[in-house]
Amino acid sequence: MNKLTLREKLGFGLGDAASNIVFQIVINYMLIFYTDVFGITAAAAGTLMLVVRVFDAVTDPVMGGLADRTNTRWGRYRPYLLWMAPPYAIMAVLAFTTPDLSSGGKLIYAYVTYALLMTFYTAINIPYSALGGVMTADTQERASVQSWRFVLAMLGGAIVTTAMPKLVSIFGEQSQAVGYSVAMGIMATLALFMFLGCFLSTKERVDLSGSESRKNLLQDLGYILKNEQWALVALITLLLLVSVAMKGAVSPFYVKYFLNSPDMVGTFVGGGLLAGVAGALSANAAIRFMCKVQLMKIAAIGIIAGNLALFFVPQNAVYLALVIALVANFFHMILIPMLFSAVPDTVDYGREKQGHAAMGMAVSGHLFALKIGIALGGALAGWMLGWFEYVPNETQSERALSGILIIYSLCTVIAGVLVLLCLHFYRLNRRWAESRPALS
Repeated sequence: MNKLTLREKLGFGLGDAASNIVFQIVINYMLIFYTDVFGITAAAAGTLMLVVRVFDAVTDPVMGGLADRTNTRWGRYRPYLLWMAPPYAIMAVLAFTTPDLSSGGKLIYAYVTYALLMTFYTAINIPYSALGGVMTADTQERASVQSWRFVLAMLGGAIVTTAMPKLVSIFGEQSQAVGYSVAMGIMATLALFMFLGCFLSTKERVDLSGSESRKNLLQDLGYILKNEQWALVALITLLLLVSVAMKGAVSPFYVKYFLNSPDMVGTFVGGGLLAGVAGALSANAAIRFMCKVQLMKIAAIGIIAGNLALFFVPQNAVYLALVIALVANFFHMILIPMLFSAVPDTVDYGREKQGHAAMGMAVSGHLFALKIGIALGGALAGWMLGWFEYVPNETQSERALSGILIIYSLCTVIAGVLVLLCLHFYRLNRRWAESRPALS
């Protein structure tokens, strides 16, 4: 079993901080950018997000299989941090650039740039996530490194989501469209340096080559789909990320229109991410004396309770809403690192039961579930806003305000209940970890 230094854990976390620069901006600002700045309808934006994510059904397993078969002096997964960072950064800027085109031309441009952005996100994030599973075979260390990963991710996300509205305002005095493009240019440059830091700070140690099938990607995928514990983790991720994407997409609408406090949008988004940092740090401390499956169940209960409370907060109680939202996100970010650390555990479980371990394919399948959850959540948010008769940049009707509140709070409550039910069937707890054979 390999113990990792704090330097290596923090270095690994830089990779997700870099990914999170785009991830959090896409989650929290892309829908409102498309509707209020770029100039397409909420329903069209929702459909766009869903269609592009379906494309990931092809790119995710291909990327996972490709990463599993990569062999360089730097390892299998680390090289992609260097190879894919530049195109990833370029597409981040282009996706938030508004061209002077007709309505139809803009929609085509949005589809192409968003699809390419997600493709490069896949090409860098799947190998990065697989890297976390081969830095160590120790399940507790895996949980710890994932906790630090999300500490850095949430810190990075908090900085960029808080700074994003300010940068847009500074550079977009004459045009918000220009402001978004320049702001993303700054963020993308920062991401490049973070990926480089991650590459230089990490090392692959766990050798899975003796158990892999090299015949074809479909066989690799088949082994993963037959792994019922992996399937549970993927389902939990799907449910959780549907609610995360719905809540994230509608957060600016909730603060701007329901709470009537547009100046507080950055505070809500950035504050929620800082609360997530506290949650990830708490998770890192708790796993020293608590089974991570038990910890995930407690976190799910906290998510349910916090978001249910938000439904009853009146429109004039802005700071009460902020406090409850922070508490809900605190519990959310206790659950997320444990969920990501469970993926390598399911690979070890599959290796024991099937004699097969393809870390990249397992991670790609997990991230596909995550991205489909984001796609469904983003699409549902857009469709529901349209159904509740949301009108951009106007005073909203009671129907629209009720819809915004339902998306922001109750949809997450439903997802939390389903997650808790799934966790009842997940068996890779501390007792299992202590009984399994050691991996080199």
